[in-house]
Amino acid sequence: MANLKEIRNRINSISSTMQITSAMKMVSAAKSKKAQEAIHAMKPYANTLGNLLKSLKSALGTTNPFLPREKGEKRILVVAITSDRGLCGAFNSTIVKHTLSLLEKYEGKEVEILTIGKKGNDILKKTGKVSRYCEGFFDHMDFQKVATLAQELMDAYTKGTYDRIILVYNSFKNVATQILTEEVFLPLQLTTEEEQEESDFIYEPSAEAIIEGLIPKHLKLQLYKGLRDSLAAEHGARMTAMHKATDNASNLRDELTLTYNKARQTAITNEILEIVSGANALKS
Repeated sequence: MANLKEIRNRINSISSTMQITSAMKMVSAAKSKKAQEAIHAMKPYANTLGNLLKSLKSALGTTNPFLPREKGEKRILVVAITSDRGLCGAFNSTIVKHTLSLLEKYEGKEVEILTIGKKGNDILKKTGKVSRYCEGFFDHMDFQKVATLAQELMDAYTKGTYDRIILVYNSFKNVATQILTEEVFLPLQLTTEEEQEESDFIYEPSAEAIIEGLIPKHLKLQLYKGLRDSLAAEHGARMTAMHKATDNASNLRDELTLTYNKARQTAITNEILEIVSGANALKS
């Protein structure tokens, strides 16, 4: 059994750790609320924009550069969205594992990875497939910066650099649950299970002109929504992880305190026995 000083030092160390995890939990809770409000505010707009694009799919024709290519898919880009910071449970490892599974799925094809988030990049760069690392998105979520990256991805697709671009990120459900999401960024996915009903809308100047400006806006918003969703999920995951860490530390501290009290009581009992034995020896 460890001596009293070692047990006391461990108790003090765990108490200090609890203060840190508890503080991180409170910070994550505040950030999570703000991130949730942002993603909940933009999701209806993003979904409506996507539905509007689907209702206009007849105006796309067959030569739109964002449609699937007839020659098939040979070059694929996976955009893996993780976090810049750790201590958020399995948040980052889930994305990394799914990205690695996509490399196996598309084995035999030219697959590259674009990483957003330091934690994912640190691991995925070891595969040798990371073609680009984008940083600085989560410190200050700027739509213009995201739109610039989305435009670069669109240009890469239209030039034929890639035949398919896939987004992989964690979508926010609640603070305890994050949903692994795989979305096709390009080519456009406009097929629906149910046929869209014919609408009576009159488009001005024309459906073709509207869709020409709508597609870039939709794609930029899709990437921005993915990053916002990932950020909200990250704060929720960190809040949950820190809550569990605080509870585990509290349980461990209680166990060590009980062990410390038992050891202390044993030491006191032994000292009393030694004193009594010494007194009896002097009497005899």
